[in-house]
Amino acid sequence: MGIELNILHWVYLIFILIIMVLMIMRRDTTLACILGIFALGILSTNSLTQSVIGVFGSLVYAIKELMGTILIISIIVGMSRILTKTGINEVMIEPVAKLIKTPTLAYWIIGILMMIISWFFWPSPAVALVGAVLLPVAINVGLPAIGVAMAMNLFGHGIALSGDFVIQGAPKLTADAAGLSVSEVTSASVPLVFTMGIITTVTAFWLLKRDLKKGNIKIESNNDIDEKTTSTSNKKDLKNVLKYKTKKILALLIPILFLLDVVTMYVANLQGGEATALVGGTAVFILMLITLMAHKNKGLEEITKYFIKGLQFGVRIFGPVIPIAAFFYMGDMGFVSVFGEVLPSSSQGLVNDLGIALAQVVPLNEAIGSITLTIVGAITGLDGSGFSGISLAGSVARLFSTAIGSGTATLTALGQIAAIWVGGGTLVPWALIPAAAICGVDPFDLARRNLIPVIIGLIVTTIVAIFLI
Repeated sequence: MGIELNILHWVYLIFILIIMVLMIMRRDTTLACILGIFALGILSTNSLTQSVIGVFGSLVYAIKELMGTILIISIIVGMSRILTKTGINEVMIEPVAKLIKTPTLAYWIIGILMMIISWFFWPSPAVALVGAVLLPVAINVGLPAIGVAMAMNLFGHGIALSGDFVIQGAPKLTADAAGLSVSEVTSASVPLVFTMGIITTVTAFWLLKRDLKKGNIKIESNNDIDEKTTSTSNKKDLKNVLKYKTKKILALLIPILFLLDVVTMYVANLQGGEATALVGGTAVFILMLITLMAHKNKGLEEITKYFIKGLQFGVRIFGPVIPIAAFFYMGDMGFVSVFGEVLPSSSQGLVNDLGIALAQVVPLNEAIGSITLTIVGAITGLDGSGFSGISLAGSVARLFSTAIGSGTATLTALGQIAAIWVGGGTLVPWALIPAAAICGVDPFDLARRNLIPVIIGLIVTTIVAIFLI
């Protein structure tokens, strides 16, 4: 079927290229996204007023689409704060600490625990939950601080965040841009996420062990770690408010509640927004219960404060995402919602139209599509957020899969994985600060340590994706 491209398609494509160039230059893309939406408005409505209204409308549309994701992350961060302040996090991790007997066990146990907690708590809060408690234990058995940081980083900001199977913030962004359901992207990402995860963590561990044998890495004692890094959590004023027995009951209850959520998701076939809402609602009740128990008569006011702290975190993370998501929503049904039925009747949306046109002039195949998506995803991660550009990855995946004739979900998942592994906190130094700070290591050293394993992982994962399309 022939597609006739008009000025709207070309302007949309030009702004995609401008956004990619800005990302390569590590510059902010908000201005380009807003101007792109405005230009599409002018060309489609021929009205300055409607175009200005459309800019605001596109941001509202993006916020509506992303609100559930922003809110659940905010709530979970608020909940993690009260867990850390009361010391419940330490009690939750105590049984695991007893299993750590060797450097090898320390690396894999800390990593796997970080991955599991990150699926439910988000990686940044999970770093605080895991690192402060298990860093001294790992150092005691001979795993250096840089090894602890790598384990938390690769398993948390890498595996857990790139798949995001429970909270589903990442697949929500990429799925919307690719015109897919969240469940389609999540399912397609499973083999890629675990291929990337296994290759990267095994390679990183092998290189770490090699350098330890050669004496290239200093093995610290706990006295070498900055006191504020390891004992900040012990200076909280709520540590002794709850009795140890009470904390132990709560430490058992919280994971049980989240595991019940997972069981309910499978039994009731809850997916996407409903699954996210179930986890979010559970986190709300946990936050309220523990806050009331810890703060007693001040609990009512403190609940609000924890919500505010969480929302501040959510807005800080997603603030840069909203304008770029707004622009890429214009590539699909968002355009009609904001500017009305102004596209030609034969149009299937700007991105789909471009994909069909591309198929007619460029002989794309699975290999070129996969390699390009990995590169595009990596480029979008250069800003250090991992999230700000994954809408672009989803949009390009849709474009290429339309040209290839298949593989939309696989290409979307591949772009998502590349973006988050690069920018979500494993390669870009300023995104590594949480894990580096809690372990007392240089974020640039951590980035250098992660570089080779992540590159090898991306190459192997891209090859796997080629065969899955």
